[in-house]
Amino acid sequence: AIDEEKERTIPVIKAIRQHSEIPISIDTRHAVVAEAALNAGADIVNDVSGGTFDPNMLPTVSKQMATMVIMHMRGIPETMERMTQYDGCVVDGVVMELQKRSDAAKEAGIHRWQQVLDPGIGFAKDVNGNLSLLKHYGKLQSSFDGIPFLLGTSRKGFIGKITGEAIAKERDYGSLSSCVAAICLADNPNNFSILRVHNVKGTKQGTQVLDAVLSTRKEENSKE
Repeated sequence: AIDEEKERTIPVIKAIRQHSEIPISIDTRHAVVAEAALNAGADIVNDVSGGTFDPNMLPTVSKQMATMVIMHMRGIPETMERMTQYDGCVVDGVVMELQKRSDAAKEAGIHRWQQVLDPGIGFAKDVNGNLSLLKHYGKLQSSFDGIPFLLGTSRKGFIGKITGEAIAKERDYGSLSSCVAAICLADNPNNFSILRVHNVKGTKQGTQVLDAVLSTRKEENSKE
């Protein structure tokens, strides 16, 4: 699996870096893949396990002085669907467990300003858990003193369960709605950080309109 990951990603990263300075993220749980990708020109390591799968991941990212996306997940992809029950509120549970991973990253030398946190929508959460995280996205953000957040709802299974759409690529409308809802419900929409999406054009248009509406409201309030 490690060799396959390298074969599929490293040549692409090198090719992109030759032609562009755009930030590049490598999605992997393996430290050796992350190191190879960073050496090839990647800037960000996105680890869905938050550095728990490979004990060498945090030291590797720290050594490379790279940015890391730390996602909340329980178990592994094969077991996470059996780990969706939280003691009390799912939001509080995610905050507590994400805090531990953020602290571990800091202790390994990945400073807070090098971290991006991801609540892990669809990973060890049922439909209601995912919806609660979106509804209280502002609480998630405010719990981490300015650390950027990444939201990845695009085409995920909970959208299919809500809408009845079985085909993932047909869930773009629901995906956009989930992003807009989370932004609107955030304590400070202007502090929203990163959206991970498949339909970039559609999401950009939707958030541009939302930004325009929110900007108009701010102007109206300033005149009162």
